[in-house]
Amino acid sequence: MGRLIVSIGREEPEIRVVGAVEAAGHPRLGDDAGAVAGGPPLGIRITADLKALLRPDHVVLDFTGVPDAAVRHAGLAVERGAALVVGTTGFDARQRDEMAALATRTRSVVAANFSAGVTVLTELVSLAARLLDRHFETEIVELHHHSKKDAPSGTALALGRAVAAARGLAFDEAARLAREGIVGARTSEEIGIVALRAGDAVGDHTVVFGGLGERLELVHRAQSRDCLARGALRAARWVVEQPAGLYSMRDVLGL
Repeated sequence: MGRLIVSIGREEPEIRVVGAVEAAGHPRLGDDAGAVAGGPPLGIRITADLKALLRPDHVVLDFTGVPDAAVRHAGLAVERGAALVVGTTGFDARQRDEMAALATRTRSVVAANFSAGVTVLTELVSLAARLLDRHFETEIVELHHHSKKDAPSGTALALGRAVAAARGLAFDEAARLAREGIVGARTSEEIGIVALRAGDAVGDHTVVFGGLGERLELVHRAQSRDCLARGALRAARWVVEQPAGLYSMRDVLGL
């Protein structure tokens, strides 16, 4: 994602890449970010010092995939007055609360998925959950590459929360993360979520509303990570003009 954001960002007339950060000890520290991204040099060296890069007119885009690191980066953004776009997932309850508290203190977009298509999918899922009665039981299946660290995906959980909110359910009580053994009959209030990991799949999400005699399926397939990078850059362009607060991709798209 870092390479993609640099590669696509350098072509955007409203975007200027001003820094690139990696973890301390990373072998590419000191290399030119443009060259690492597969293009001509940008004159920007990859550094481990995020704080030194931050100013109020800058936006931090965090796709580290490491929740503790993302929380630390959010704290630095708040300290320096920079805006924030966070695509890291896999937060536990404590990290999620800490991130939310920090994000409200600066201009922030935090999302499980920055794809415009997934954002619209979530809206459609919420609408379907409201319009279909509970005889239409909800199951969510996601497929990602074998290197993804968290399961289920943040997007699958966000889709499940959208269903729960639309139906007035407590998500933590309704969610069933896969099933094994003699689990008994399914209740109408369950929201099943299954995570698949195989190959280099970028990210597929299918939401099934299974009724009696019919079934509705809503599907999004990411064909490349370009959609995520472009969505993150769209969020960065948007959030830098906003007052302090925690925003979502729904806000970015004006939904």
